[in-house]
Amino acid sequence: MLKMSRTFKPSVLALGLLVGTVSCATLPIPRVTTQAYSWKNVEVVGGGYVPGIIFNQKEKDLIYARTDIGGAYRWDKTTGRWIQLLNWVGADDWGLSGVDSLATDPVDPNRVYLLAGTYTNDWDPNNGAILRSTDRGNTWARTDLPFKSGGNMPGRGMGERLSIDPNKNSILYLGTRSGNGLWRSTDYGVNWSKVTAFTNPGDYVQTPGDAYAGDKVGVVWITFDKSTGTAGNATQTLYVGVADKAHPLYQSLDGGTTWTEVPGQPTGFLPHHGVLDGKGNLYITYSDGAGPYDGQKGDVWKYDTIKKEWSNISPVPSSSGDDYFGYGGLAVDAQNPDTLMVAALNSWWPDTVLFRSTDAGKSWTRIWDWDAWPSLKKRYTLDSSGAPWLNFGNTTPRDPEPLVKVGWMVDDLEIDPFDSNRMLYGTGATVFGTSNLTEWDSDNKIDLKVMAQGIEETAVLDLISPPVGANLHSALGDIAGFKHTDLTKVPAKMAAQPNGGSQTSLDYAELKPEILVRVGNGDATHSFALSTDGGDTWTNGTSPAGTSGGGSVYISAKGTTILWSPQGAKVSFSADQGAKWTPSAGLPEGPAKIVSDRVNDSIFYAFSGNALYVSLDGGKNFVARRAAGLPAVVESAWIQSVPGTEGDLWLAAGKSGLYHSTDGGIKFQKLDLVDTANVVGFGKAAPGKKYVAIYITGKVEGKQGFYRSDDAGQTWVRINDNQHQYGSTNSAITGDPRVYGRVYIGTNGYGIVYGDIK
Repeated sequence: MLKMSRTFKPSVLALGLLVGTVSCATLPIPRVTTQAYSWKNVEVVGGGYVPGIIFNQKEKDLIYARTDIGGAYRWDKTTGRWIQLLNWVGADDWGLSGVDSLATDPVDPNRVYLLAGTYTNDWDPNNGAILRSTDRGNTWARTDLPFKSGGNMPGRGMGERLSIDPNKNSILYLGTRSGNGLWRSTDYGVNWSKVTAFTNPGDYVQTPGDAYAGDKVGVVWITFDKSTGTAGNATQTLYVGVADKAHPLYQSLDGGTTWTEVPGQPTGFLPHHGVLDGKGNLYITYSDGAGPYDGQKGDVWKYDTIKKEWSNISPVPSSSGDDYFGYGGLAVDAQNPDTLMVAALNSWWPDTVLFRSTDAGKSWTRIWDWDAWPSLKKRYTLDSSGAPWLNFGNTTPRDPEPLVKVGWMVDDLEIDPFDSNRMLYGTGATVFGTSNLTEWDSDNKIDLKVMAQGIEETAVLDLISPPVGANLHSALGDIAGFKHTDLTKVPAKMAAQPNGGSQTSLDYAELKPEILVRVGNGDATHSFALSTDGGDTWTNGTSPAGTSGGGSVYISAKGTTILWSPQGAKVSFSADQGAKWTPSAGLPEGPAKIVSDRVNDSIFYAFSGNALYVSLDGGKNFVARRAAGLPAVVESAWIQSVPGTEGDLWLAAGKSGLYHSTDGGIKFQKLDLVDTANVVGFGKAAPGKKYVAIYITGKVEGKQGFYRSDDAGQTWVRINDNQHQYGSTNSAITGDPRVYGRVYIGTNGYGIVYGDIK
């Protein structure tokens, strides 16, 4: 029996009490203080995979969404936006940001549960946890599990792995990964024990031997037959889907005491979702892969649990030569149980396909059909104005592909149980929805639109805030990045150069800040781009020989020279705006953290292999600098140079702390208060001060948080609180050179957050 429980509540700042007769004149000035900040997201809208949308079955408009790396959300009907529920997750427990399953209570709508944990391998040092709330996610209690969970692992769109008994809501079931089987709680998720009578933990592995995809996907969903119980008494019939192509479906007819395979069931595929309608029919979508990126074949089956009969009701059966996708998302209309919808899991070209049936799967219609080549006949209109960048920089359709796709990786779609006209579904980049779904059945068009407002799920790889032009430029995983002239508005387009995928780094010339460079994971001629007009337009350049990924890019103070440390190639310099590249001499093999001096156009500093290197000739040649005062081993290095002062360097060295040099790296001094410094950046100086404001994420005097120093690190102010931590924040940070106190912080899944002094 697992008995681990902790409760999380909003932090309260406690004032220390002085005891005795100490004179006020002798009180030391505190070197670490706090300051109230307002924290918000820079508006992008969406940007990541939404594998689960869950409607409460008792209360209308109570809707939740879960993400693979960026927490969980609750829908707010009043504002039409989603509210993030896990901003409190801190750096030490960053894995809780990945949500592998979510369950909302069908008896008591105030209760909601999460299966949290991002990876089942050693990338995540912590085990998974059950997070449980009795106030719709405003506060959480936590039960730590004796195994890991995988919100960002293969099969994360299957489910739901967490399920609540609709008759006796103190009973919950949990399907696990890694061979850990089926678990049960009888006390509202506080304590859990393994269901030992359930003996199949699932044997499917996406890629045997692979460090990431080599784990067992496990037990993937639990469905209750509510009609086999009464209020306050445990439901007797349960169905469980397992990632096992030979033995995918099990049932219990005695409240979970004994389990058997469902007779006559289809085999050869994995059961992604199982939904029981109000007439005793169990619908299941199957695919030959766990998703979200694989799955080439699949079927849809209906099991009549009363007659014990199976029917293959696939819109396009796996036996068809026209089939090149498995099935993922599945929805049954609670108001009209003969109406159901399924989604192609991995139909990327020309678009994904949603299927709809109003006769229990006897016949189907598609959201689009082929018309005269290369046209598509569409049963929908699509309004992407809520996230106009969803065209990924394209302005002309590449027929037959639409300019903005219906989606991809659709492993969950849901029909509102209270409103047959409302449907929501998640994609690899957003949430789409409609409020006139039944128009489909009259051969009219449904109106799809972006319904992801409030969801900010980008993985932030780099940020810059130049002193002129737009306040913020970003490099983001999967969706390139943006130029934000207004932090509260979604930009009309992404930075479509060098490519529309992941962009990994960007920089600007300090003394000519209208010159910007960025790099990303493109091909040889679409991995680097330069702008001379503040990011309005971009021009592609070439790539160093052997480049396999974006890596990081840097530009000199006046924009004369560009240095690039790409994946797969040597650090190289260009003096002709990226037209050609020459390897820099003097640096060891492998990637390097580099920064230009923000005053001297000829100087670059590089940190590689626990050593500091300096170039005095625009990056052509580097020489190792002894750099007194640095630790012998630096686990991570984030080096930055201060605008306006030549040779003024700061090194965030992870758990080794924070270091400062005022002589170009000849000697460094360790900041005595800083225990951990993940990243360091600079912003506008405080009123009456000349030196820049310094920002870090890390630990100061043992306390994790975001910090600002207005006096070159002599004192620090913690500027966030325990309710605003945003998981992992070690990828990017910068202050705003025009707004004192404003800081931009990159997260891994919570988007770009920024803070202003209240």
